[in-house]
Amino acid sequence: MLVDTGGGNGIMSQLEKAGIPMESIHEIFMSHEHTDHLLGLIWLIRMIATKMKKGQYEGNLNIYCHADLKEIILTITRLTVQSKFFNMIGERIFIHPVEYNEERVILGYHVTFFDIHSTKAKQFGFTMMLKNGKKFTCAGDEPYNPDCKPYVEGSQWLLHEAFCLYGDRERFQPYEKHHSTVKEACELAEGLSIPNLVLWHTEDKNLNQRKELYTAEGKEYYHGNLLVPDDGEIIAL
Repeated sequence: MLVDTGGGNGIMSQLEKAGIPMESIHEIFMSHEHTDHLLGLIWLIRMIATKMKKGQYEGNLNIYCHADLKEIILTITRLTVQSKFFNMIGERIFIHPVEYNEERVILGYHVTFFDIHSTKAKQFGFTMMLKNGKKFTCAGDEPYNPDCKPYVEGSQWLLHEAFCLYGDRERFQPYEKHHSTVKEACELAEGLSIPNLVLWHTEDKNLNQRKELYTAEGKEYYHGNLLVPDDGEIIAL
């Protein structure tokens, strides 16, 4: 399942670099409306609809999101994509609105969606039971809200945003942007005894040293398995 799609057609090159054929993508979860997460979906809809028309894509494309986001996706697609492709929505491209605490089976995995209680735009996260019985949770791209504890607690894997180092908070001002630092994300995982923490949604000013710097700061607050993946890096769950 593809989770969010980036801010434009860069999703195409990222999929190519990762060796993931567009034809293999059939399930997408969209968390919220911000452009850096959403606009790549419009490109995917257009390109996959094109492949459908040419007989180069088997099956359907399923997109999951909260109900308000469905209307936003439909509006942007209607305004920017040719009608012959837009009309594939409802025929072979399906946008499924999901509710708070709703459970669905996607690709054989039990997935439960939850509202992260965003301070900016309505946003859903999800928790998923992996085939090995471990619980994987994506907590969205804003700081953890205690109301989400029933979903986050007990996770063996937590995907949590960390906009910057705590030591760089004056430079990047994460709190003004409603984001966490490495420190807060790691303190959360430590407090909930989560064994594996993946930090994502970071600033991009020092990518060459990000893994080293974020790991070093994170280990001051968290004693589990801390991962700071580079683009394209594969993590075995």
